[in-house]
Amino acid sequence: MRVLSTPRFDRDIKRLTKPQKEALNNSIRILIKTPLIGELKKGDLQGVRVYKFRSQAQQVLLAYAANTIEKVIILLAYGTHENFYRDLKR
Repeated sequence: MRVLSTPRFDRDIKRLTKPQKEALNNSIRILIKTPLIGELKKGDLQGVRVYKFRSQAQQVLLAYAANTIEKVIILLAYGTHENFYRDLKR
């Protein structure tokens, strides 16, 4: 399974602390094993999946698109729930 990332995702993870990066890496490993684990979104975000996990007692969302035929996961966005979906639509 190949994992690609968007420039927005790369910007979002630049400012993470070491424990946050470890939690993110663990969640990416889970996505590689089971790419369809995230909740599939509808409407404007059709085709996007969101995987929710905890990092330092805070819920964090990881948006991605999975193509199981081509075996590719594209990481779209990372962040807390506040304004996450609004910013993801842009």
